[in-house]
Amino acid sequence: MALNPLLLQFGGSLIAILALAGLARWLGLGGTPRLATDADVHRVAAEVADGFAPVAIDLDREGQAAIARDAEGRIMLIKRHGNRFAGRILGPAAQARLLTNLGPEALVVDCGEARFGTVSLDLPAAEAWAEAINRLDEPHHA
Repeated sequence: MALNPLLLQFGGSLIAILALAGLARWLGLGGTPRLATDADVHRVAAEVADGFAPVAIDLDREGQAAIARDAEGRIMLIKRHGNRFAGRILGPAAQARLLTNLGPEALVVDCGEARFGTVSLDLPAAEAWAEAINRLDEPHHA
């Protein structure tokens, strides 16, 4: 019984695809990264801004984002971007609001950069973070 050449080509391609998928899984490639611990946030924050050492951290319940404050009072917003994380130190243009229709712990932060976009976080202390972010535009006196 002779096999159709297209059937052989399909079978070979399927085996090659499964082999590559298995290799990628074995190497730990792909997947969905999460911010599961404070150590994860410390690592990402250090990658985003050299010398940023968080003293207060709040992780999104889904592990997709986090917010952190350092000893100088700077606030960093971190979000998942593809299979990595990106972050911004928030400035006076940043705004935060609570989404009461999603529950008392839903916070939406606009860092003021159109390319970074807005980030939604489900945080236990959403109201306190919103107040701190919205105070960033107030003038500081020495």
